[in-house]
Amino acid sequence: MRTLKFLIQKEFLQIFRNKSILPLIFVMPLFQLILLPFAANYEMKNISLSIVDEDKSSYSSKLINKFTSSGYFRLNDYSNDYSSALQQIEIDKSDLIVSIPKGFESDLIRDNNTKILLTANAVNGQTAGLAGTYASSIIKDFNTDIRVQMTGGQIESGLPISVTSSSWFNPKLSYKYYMVPGVLAMLVTLVGFILSSLNIVKEKEDGTIEQLNVTPIKKYDFILAKLIPFWVLGLMVMTVGLVVSRLIYGIVPMGNILVIYVYASLYLIAILGFGLLASTFSDTQQQAMFIAYFFMMIFVLLGGLFSPIENMPDWAKYLTYINPVSYFIEVIRMVVLKGSGFTDIKNHIFIMIGFAVFFNGFAVMHYKKRA
Repeated sequence: MRTLKFLIQKEFLQIFRNKSILPLIFVMPLFQLILLPFAANYEMKNISLSIVDEDKSSYSSKLINKFTSSGYFRLNDYSNDYSSALQQIEIDKSDLIVSIPKGFESDLIRDNNTKILLTANAVNGQTAGLAGTYASSIIKDFNTDIRVQMTGGQIESGLPISVTSSSWFNPKLSYKYYMVPGVLAMLVTLVGFILSSLNIVKEKEDGTIEQLNVTPIKKYDFILAKLIPFWVLGLMVMTVGLVVSRLIYGIVPMGNILVIYVYASLYLIAILGFGLLASTFSDTQQQAMFIAYFFMMIFVLLGGLFSPIENMPDWAKYLTYINPVSYFIEVIRMVVLKGSGFTDIKNHIFIMIGFAVFFNGFAVMHYKKRA
């Protein structure tokens, strides 16, 4: 333990002597946690709308007002014909066209049936899908209002049952409440994995690794000394992130914050071990950075941060089982939004212990004290 103590002191001295590393560790995650949830936001507002009103009746005006007052659409173009509106989509000035044909009001009154045309710009499939969903909901509400008006305020028996819904765990359906915990998990991963992957290889480039190799230091002492300082820094980044989440986004974990820290401690041991393992395979910091970048891209894409794992194809779902980041993102969301406790995440704890033993054990075995 005395040997390990001196090695840890050496590691902390090396970290604090580097004047640029501490701002990168704390300032960079701070800005990313502030900016990313606003940028990576799937709540679509102000969708550009083109209107083609060939009927110019009171009913068509009411329908247009429903679109513009919904808060989801911004009237960008009011065209006289469909071809002019289509040009707005072709030059990416509009996302959706609502085309109201001539005779819209008269057909609705006479036949109780009419048609309108919705055309969505599907270059961005997500925007097109949400625009179509919002438009369908607005048209359905308009249809209900017109039927009530036609029947003199009496709801027709053929109308569907009214449904009142409430959302558990995120009542306001705020995307930031879903996004911020995932971004925080990725920032802890970024700091822990990349810095640890550069650690051993930096000793190789500086030429100090040979001095350590000729000492009677055990391999596991060497790996532990490399792991513990960044483990402490990772938990500090977690603390800063939770404070920022509270002050800027008003997010207060529903569960016990101790659950987050216990699982984050296990997770950092695992991800730092993976970074140290990558460092033992690298001869230069450039190689280590390429390896770290490669795995970070996989972690992000298959971690469930931007797209739910349930929506992934089967082969991608199987890959998430061996992705430690996916478990951490899921756990931090469970604790923050649902108030989950140790009983709820016990399987995740056992899995993360397995990752920690495997990565760190492999790193110890692969590190060689002889060139």
